[in-house]
Amino acid sequence: MKTVFVTVGTTSFDELTERVTTSEAVQALKARGYERLVLQVGRGSLLPDADSCLHIRLEAFRFKDSIAEDIKQADLVISHAGAGSCMETLGAGRPLLVVVNDKLMDNHQLELARQLHMDSHLLYCTCSTLTETLRTMDLSVLKPFIPGQPKHFANFLDKALGVQ
Repeated sequence: MKTVFVTVGTTSFDELTERVTTSEAVQALKARGYERLVLQVGRGSLLPDADSCLHIRLEAFRFKDSIAEDIKQADLVISHAGAGSCMETLGAGRPLLVVVNDKLMDNHQLELARQLHMDSHLLYCTCSTLTETLRTMDLSVLKPFIPGQPKHFANFLDKALGVQ
C-alpha cells in the first residue's frame, strides 16, 4: 500500500496537520496513487481520527520512541523543516517534501530547505502551497543524499569558531 508519512517532529505544527488532511490535499495524494496517510503530530492540538479523511487510510499518533520504521516504510515523507527530521529522512533514502513553517521568526528552517532543494535532495513548500505542490511535484528529479564525514564538519566548525 503506497504510504505517505507526515512528521512534525517534537514540535507543534497544526497548520501542516490541517492542510495535509484537507479533501484537496488527500485528492492530490490519491491521484498519485497513495492509499495510506500516517501522521506524527507531536505536541499539536490536533489528533485526527482514523475516519476523518475519506478516500485514504489515515493513522495518527503523537510520539514514538523512533519513527525510523515509519520513514523506511514510506513512499513519500512530508516533514517540517527541522534538521533532524530532514537528515533522518534523507539518510534513509526516502523522497522528501519539506513544509516550511513560514510563521516562525528568524526562519533558519527555510535556509536549510532551500539549500537542500538547490542540491536536488528535496522539494519544499509552505502550508499555503502544499496542495499545489502535491499536484505538480516531480520526485524523479531528486538525487540521493550522500552523508558527509562528521569529523570534517567538526573540524570546520572548530576552525570557524576559533576553537582550534
